[in-house]
Amino acid sequence: MLRQALLDDLPALLAIELHCFNTDRLSRRSFRHLLTRGNAITLLEEESERIRGYVLLLFSSGTSMARLYSIAVHPDFARCRIGDRLLEAAEQAALERDCVSMRLEVRRDNPRSLNLFHRHGYRQFKEVLGYYQDQMTALRFEKRLAPQLDLDLVKVPYYQQTLDFTCGPAALMMAMKALDPTLELDRKLELRLWREATTIFMTSGHGGCGPYGLALSAYRRGFDLEIHVNEDGTFLVDSVRNPEKKEVMRLVQEDWIEELGQLPILFRRGSLSVDELRQKFETGGIPLVLISSWRIYGERFPHWVVVTGFDEHYIYVHDPLVEIGKGQTLTDSVNMPIPHREFQRMARYGKAAQKAVLILYRSLPRSEPLTLPLS
Repeated sequence: MLRQALLDDLPALLAIELHCFNTDRLSRRSFRHLLTRGNAITLLEEESERIRGYVLLLFSSGTSMARLYSIAVHPDFARCRIGDRLLEAAEQAALERDCVSMRLEVRRDNPRSLNLFHRHGYRQFKEVLGYYQDQMTALRFEKRLAPQLDLDLVKVPYYQQTLDFTCGPAALMMAMKALDPTLELDRKLELRLWREATTIFMTSGHGGCGPYGLALSAYRRGFDLEIHVNEDGTFLVDSVRNPEKKEVMRLVQEDWIEELGQLPILFRRGSLSVDELRQKFETGGIPLVLISSWRIYGERFPHWVVVTGFDEHYIYVHDPLVEIGKGQTLTDSVNMPIPHREFQRMARYGKAAQKAVLILYRSLPRSEPLTLPLS
């Protein structure tokens, strides 16, 4: 019998961990947290009041992706196909949450689990050296739970932001690397881009990067681009309270706009729909979109993501943020599927609902300005 786990099942779950894993075991505290949080579910296989195995799923708020965090079957029942039933139940639970894909990690030296996932149609997409406590390599797998969708993805290399305030530079680096494979991505470049594109830097905190500074950084490195903003206000100003800091941000942005006005950069006032983003994407552009993090992380801060693909129902993005302290891995941030309507809701920031999109293209020979600056 399959059922959802309760807190009373903790002793049985811990016993299975002890029998199944030598390292990387889930602790009592971890199980308790995961059993009581809203974006996780643990399913049990039980017979004659004995729990024989479990599967634990994590769901990403605001996206349509599930992560199989752990699956284990007590050794006494290793050849009863319990793993197959648990995996099938996990996929059904993910579909009921409108998830379009399932991702997971497996130890390279675990042939039984590897056979299980291969048998159920999971595809390996990455190898991570030294992932586990004993330095064993992890193999990352994914399965499309809605294979009928026509997925159109571009290969965008992933780069994880290394600081809380460098999502913009990290997103820009991914887009530039997709268009110029010779570009080297490292922390020096991340910080250099941040220094060029940040709106403000004071002892009271580090500033984030708005669309204009990022656009100038991309142009100076030879990329063609478009800028789409929905209003004239100072970007990210809702993030600060100090009047002097607000004024510095306004002056910095004003200076950037003046410089952009002298360059051959397509500069539009207005927002882009998902269909318009897809049209730009299909002509070779890589979109960077400013979003509010509330719908994904439950916290309100401005955040940049990179669009990597589309299908009929979802837009896919690389998110440079990986909340390792909350159990996330790169698996949770790569090609994240977000429903079109949900993406349109999150693609704005602050009380003024500011919208900003940069579209990067392969560099072409420089010529006359493509359009007039904002008026």
